[in-house]
Amino acid sequence: MLGLWTEVVLAAPAVAVETERQPLNPVAIAMFLVFVAATLMVSYWASRRTRSSRDFYTAGGQITGLQNGTAIAGDFMSAASFLGITGLIFIGGFDGLVLAMGAFAAWPLLLFLLAKRVRNLGSFTFIDVVSQRLERTRIRLVAISGTIVVVVLYLIAQMVGAGKLIELLFGLPYEVAVIAVSALVLAYVTFGGMLATTWVQIIKAILLTAGVTVTAVLVLAETGFSLDQLLAGAVARHPEGERILAPGVLFDDPVQVTTILVSMLFGTLGLPHILMRLFTVPNMQEAKKSAFYASLFMGYFYLALVIIGFGTASLLYQNPAFFGADGQLLGGSNMAAIHLATAVGGNVLTGFMSAVTFATILAVVAGLTVSGAAAISHDLYAELLCKGAPDPRKELLLTRITTLVIGVIAVVLGILFQNENVAFIATMPMVVAASVNFPILFLSLFWPGLTTRGAVTGALVGLLSSVTLIIVGPQVWVSVLGFERALFPYDYPALFTLPLAVVSMWLVSRADRSTRGQVDRDNYHSLLVRSEYGVEPAPGPVGDR
Repeated sequence: MLGLWTEVVLAAPAVAVETERQPLNPVAIAMFLVFVAATLMVSYWASRRTRSSRDFYTAGGQITGLQNGTAIAGDFMSAASFLGITGLIFIGGFDGLVLAMGAFAAWPLLLFLLAKRVRNLGSFTFIDVVSQRLERTRIRLVAISGTIVVVVLYLIAQMVGAGKLIELLFGLPYEVAVIAVSALVLAYVTFGGMLATTWVQIIKAILLTAGVTVTAVLVLAETGFSLDQLLAGAVARHPEGERILAPGVLFDDPVQVTTILVSMLFGTLGLPHILMRLFTVPNMQEAKKSAFYASLFMGYFYLALVIIGFGTASLLYQNPAFFGADGQLLGGSNMAAIHLATAVGGNVLTGFMSAVTFATILAVVAGLTVSGAAAISHDLYAELLCKGAPDPRKELLLTRITTLVIGVIAVVLGILFQNENVAFIATMPMVVAASVNFPILFLSLFWPGLTTRGAVTGALVGLLSSVTLIIVGPQVWVSVLGFERALFPYDYPALFTLPLAVVSMWLVSRADRSTRGQVDRDNYHSLLVRSEYGVEPAPGPVGDR
């Protein structure tokens, strides 16, 4: 199993460096430009209503549950979900659904486990929640570190998807495409903040849902609306034949599959930009509605991806129009969904799906950027350095500066990882979120025995172990750094790093006999009451009393 994913990615169309380009599509370019103009108008409208840090971070907390649920779905229906998972099904059939199954399983848990408590306790970020009962300085520092790592890693997948799309659509060099995308996103976020981000996400979610519905219907129409015929066509044309209907094409090791599922499930529950959306609604009831509507949208979306994914295998393979002279899919497997739109709907559907896919990427990158900026300007500057009493103007200025810095980092890493499948890349931040953010948040809310010392130790163990094992695993050690053999056999090690973090938190907390540790334990009861009933806490975090 050592290096299996890397070998698959290097050998398959997923990462082929294209040698030919399709002719430019004027219809697609026109629709793309119309969407960009429309979203810039949204950003301008939002900028006139973004006057404070609260407006920038949470859109003033006045988004409804339906709007927010749509925006959450829009946030998560990313390039990794649409382009990456479709590309993985194109390559490996059934195995491509593994990432989708793990991600979707998280939404009911978000609804029933976290939504109410997180909304009742937090203000701007999930770090506000964990600092309610723990010593604020240390826990904020370690949680900020985890958040920044997650945001930066997640940005890589979105920038790769955006760069490949613009490269294919306009014929631009990949590097130029990535820079252009980053500049556009920075315009949205820097001026419009969360309000602009929310409405871009809502618009994008509606359009993407419509787009995948039309594409799925057209794919079924090609096969007489018969799933049997669709799968039979995929089997007949795919190089792996009947193997694509069962596990084993991409993953032949149950441990690999399990660690992917763990990464996607618990990583989703620890994503800072998803948790942050729970604070854009006015109360706990609307937060639960947000998670409910997001679950509905995501369930439908992933069902449509099954049809679209096997549609790419059935309709693209053995069609020379979509392959270069080297036998590789033009643009790599990340562009399989776009090519499918061309096959079933011509230039009009291609233009629409290209514009919507770009909207997808813009919305997710915008949400990530806001989350990363909030970690620095709110959690670090406002809450730690200024002790909760910052200069509003300076805080907003720092937020916008941080946004620019994050944009530059995203460009550099997007160029470095340009030949990787975006679904593979997007699972890396899931590992960190599952190993750092989720354990801190879950144990803070549900285990009375957690102490600051235990939380910090476990979070650092989770952060260091997850980043280290990702680096020495096949995806980075072999694919990016060029070594012949990886030091760790699995790409996404959350199956190992999450229990390691939780056990570390448990052991250190149980052994903690300090005064601070006792205060942390005593704080749990009041936190439990407030998390369940929404009673307003006394001024200042409980942990400071």
